[in-house]
Amino acid sequence: MNFTELNIAPLILKALEQAHYKHPTPIQVQAIPPILSGRDLLGCAQTGTGKTAAFAVPTLQRLMHKARSPRRSISALILTPTRELALQIHESMQTYGRHTGLRSCVIFGGVSQNQQEIQLRQGVDILVATPGRLLDLLNQRIITLAQIEILILDEADRMLDMGFIHDVKRVIAQVPAKRQTLFFSATMPAEIVKLSRAILVDPIHVSISPESPTVEKIQQTVYFVDKANKRHLLIHLLGNPQIDSVLVFTRTKHGADRVVRELNDSRIRAQAIHGNKSQNARVRALSDFKSKTTRVLVATDIAARGIDIDGLSYVINYDLPEVPETYVHRIGRSGRAGNVGTSLSFCDFEEKKLLTAIEKLIVKPIPVVDGHSFPLMITTIEPKPVQMGRRHMPQQRQATQHARPSQPQTSRAQRQTQQAKPKNRY
Repeated sequence: MNFTELNIAPLILKALEQAHYKHPTPIQVQAIPPILSGRDLLGCAQTGTGKTAAFAVPTLQRLMHKARSPRRSISALILTPTRELALQIHESMQTYGRHTGLRSCVIFGGVSQNQQEIQLRQGVDILVATPGRLLDLLNQRIITLAQIEILILDEADRMLDMGFIHDVKRVIAQVPAKRQTLFFSATMPAEIVKLSRAILVDPIHVSISPESPTVEKIQQTVYFVDKANKRHLLIHLLGNPQIDSVLVFTRTKHGADRVVRELNDSRIRAQAIHGNKSQNARVRALSDFKSKTTRVLVATDIAARGIDIDGLSYVINYDLPEVPETYVHRIGRSGRAGNVGTSLSFCDFEEKKLLTAIEKLIVKPIPVVDGHSFPLMITTIEPKPVQMGRRHMPQQRQATQHARPSQPQTSRAQRQTQQAKPKNRY
């Protein structure tokens, strides 16, 4: 099937062709027709399945008549959990809608709102926003959602994980009840199901298998390596010039910064992206990585669903994630749009239980690379030393700690005599 068979408008088809989109993905085939007909939709699909185009293309087509309106108002609102994902969706809207005349704008926190205000006052048809900044601007009465025709919630489960679900409900309360609602989530926990039932009216259900579309087309391997040797293994692997652009995932922010320092010390250009970085630093790091000015981007899981880089072939799990589903989202950064991706994972002895959980989720073993330069040597977990507080110290030790050093006994008369002696001024 091609996009022409989905009854997409010629101006949007032209943009898709210029972006080298040839064949729609399964979720696009299933989602675009009902969205074009005005139906509410509940989509369950993981990252990397073409979900953004599945809602962006029909949204643009349904609003194309707005481009001729002399007075623009926000007609479509796309709520998303992270800044990176908001920017990605905004870029997609600009790419697919370049010939429609529609205007889109993206707003998020962590930066000054002045430039965002300027764009909003110039008139916007489609607004992409994170919940926090959107509520700020609503409370300041800088924007209104009274004219919304299409409401899109993307990565709803991620918004739940990040604590945004109450902000989302406050936003929904300000959107007209008569609207089209599109609801997308990679997983369906109970609270997300409850929210979807509250805001959707007779929705079409679209579900894409959460693992197979990404996992099957990505070459996965695992290296068993001691924790202390992970950095040496990473530098060794990056000696391969074929790995010209790689996304590395660590478990913590400090771990990401440490890996970046070690790579830069080895003359491998790397930058980090995580929650402690300013928005400008995160945007710059992502831009440098996309342009291949930076060879290695080291990220925490805040970026797992928010980075969309064309042609990214390699993902390295420096630390295995504690949640198995996160592994699928991580490796889904490669192998996008039908391309082949490669995932390399490092596993120390303590992480073996995490690897077992991942393999159970994806229902297949990950091939092990044997005979590499830094094989696993530590195969036992040493007990951590017990730090006893004073309450748990042996009685004799407590008594020793609290005992004062003995001092010679002096009479009252002797003390008075010592105090009366003149001090030596020299």
